[in-house]
Amino acid sequence: MARNFLKTQLFLITFIILHILTTTIKSQPFSRKLSTKSLGSKKEKLTHIQFYFHDIPSGPNPTAVQVASAPTTNTSQSFFGLVMMMDDPLTIGPEPKSKIVGRAQGIYAASDMQQLGFLMVLNYCFTEGKYNGSTLSILGRNAALTPMREMSIVGGTGLFRCARGYAQAKTHSLDFKTGIAVVKYDVFILHY
Repeated sequence: MARNFLKTQLFLITFIILHILTTTIKSQPFSRKLSTKSLGSKKEKLTHIQFYFHDIPSGPNPTAVQVASAPTTNTSQSFFGLVMMMDDPLTIGPEPKSKIVGRAQGIYAASDMQQLGFLMVLNYCFTEGKYNGSTLSILGRNAALTPMREMSIVGGTGLFRCARGYAQAKTHSLDFKTGIAVVKYDVFILHY
């Protein structure tokens, strides 16, 4: 009997201690609200950047290579199922020898069964000037044969941290034999 009484007391003491500990110790929250100032951010800015994108899928030094395709890609009028990996130069002017200011690194895939339309998933990685080391992340549809296309900016790093905005693409030149394309980009970025 004394043994049962001791067990009951030990159980009650343990229960009381656990109750005290769980009600007095606050758990850490999963998330918390911060001000942009606490991250060192200043007022939001709008920046416009203009450059030329050189996509070179052929020749001795391609900057875009095929990494996948569907069995019907080559017979499709829109190359549906084609997946390309790219590391394309971004330049100040449309000439191939123009000063390089960054790279477009990522993937584009022919995702439209009817017309030439690409899903673009890439980063603009800047290597010159004020934005050296900063990136912009792009996600969107590129209907390559339309005069003007628009893709979303979904993020960024460095001076473009917390970026959002859009990139407008306009084909400067396209060689249908080689597939080499030069595209002018006007990029509008909201960032801190």
